[in-house]
Amino acid sequence: MLVAVAVGVGAVVLGQGRASSAGPSSGLPSSSPTSTPTPAASAPAASPTPTPDDGWTLEQKVGQLFVVGVDVSGPADVSREAIEQYHVGNLFLHGRSAAGIDEVRALVERYTGLVGPTTTHGTPMLVSTDQEGGTVQVLRGDGFDDIPAATEQATWDVAELRERAAGWGAQLAAAGVNLDLAPVMDLVPPGTQADNPPVGALQRNNGTTVDSVSTHANAFSAGLRDSGVAVAIKHFPGLGRVTADTDSSADVVDDVTTRDDEQLDVFRAGIDAGAQLVMVSTAVYTKLDPDHPAAFSSTVVTDLLRGELGFDGLVVTDDLSGAEQVHAWSPADRAISAIDAGVDLVLVSKVPDVAPEMVQAVVHQAQVDDEFRAEVEAAWQRVLSAKSSMLG
Repeated sequence: MLVAVAVGVGAVVLGQGRASSAGPSSGLPSSSPTSTPTPAASAPAASPTPTPDDGWTLEQKVGQLFVVGVDVSGPADVSREAIEQYHVGNLFLHGRSAAGIDEVRALVERYTGLVGPTTTHGTPMLVSTDQEGGTVQVLRGDGFDDIPAATEQATWDVAELRERAAGWGAQLAAAGVNLDLAPVMDLVPPGTQADNPPVGALQRNNGTTVDSVSTHANAFSAGLRDSGVAVAIKHFPGLGRVTADTDSSADVVDDVTTRDDEQLDVFRAGIDAGAQLVMVSTAVYTKLDPDHPAAFSSTVVTDLLRGELGFDGLVVTDDLSGAEQVHAWSPADRAISAIDAGVDLVLVSKVPDVAPEMVQAVVHQAQVDDEFRAEVEAAWQRVLSAKSSMLG
């Protein structure tokens, strides 16, 4: 049964993953997209709701489930406001910077310095970025190595890769970054790299075999963890076979990957090796769940990733703010659908302006839907547990 719930910041359609507006087998809304909700000014943040959990408000709990983007070349006020007014508890350094370690750390500390009893309930932040190497390296300049592309890393001995990755991790840690949304574990079939825009064409793949991707990506992960930096392997269940990029295209579909696919063997290896986070893509996988993008699919997140693969860490989405693949959903629907699917962290990296709308929608949905509130509580507990383990 589908139930429409008015949330003040947009209508949320409840069905599979009770908050999905997805339609038929295309994985996209069946007619016109959900209308973009009125900006947050028309829907003031709810008054803090006290809870018995050591003084945590519902708003503070919800804030822990979001990662707001900070443009490293021109930080916007909305990123600060997301923390101060909407209790967002995690950062993503977005864009490109050649400023070097000292300036990056100063930037990070302007945001981590906002941590306090009224913002994040005193809980420290996950501070993340994309530091893969090659074309995907956010932070450069004095103190940061220029990291080779993954395709080159895949030619190295794994012991050398781990040692060098430990150095890259130490550089991130010195800049105040404690989470790298890397490495890529997408399996790109041999000879198809040029036809795979998000990974192969950008040389982001750690080789083209299960063994190469698994061993080299795991060595990269181990090196970062050696330096105290957590990793998020990506983009589950794999972007190695798509022919369009979810950042710049809609209707990105994988018609090949199945539950017993070798692509999943790569992610299983990453999980078994200790990955603390897994990033879920926004592509549609017709043989897994034809009706929902992976990040909105309880079949992919809860049944497959948590159930069959046994992952008990944090699940983070790929960007849900600026990716063309999800523009047919309102920001409110994107956030609610992801959390309803079993996701822990909603990445709002490219367009942080939509963070307030997303947070308010999740807060409201948790206030009116007991089952959704339970999902928020479970995700919040996982985030706090992970932070205790990763951040000490």
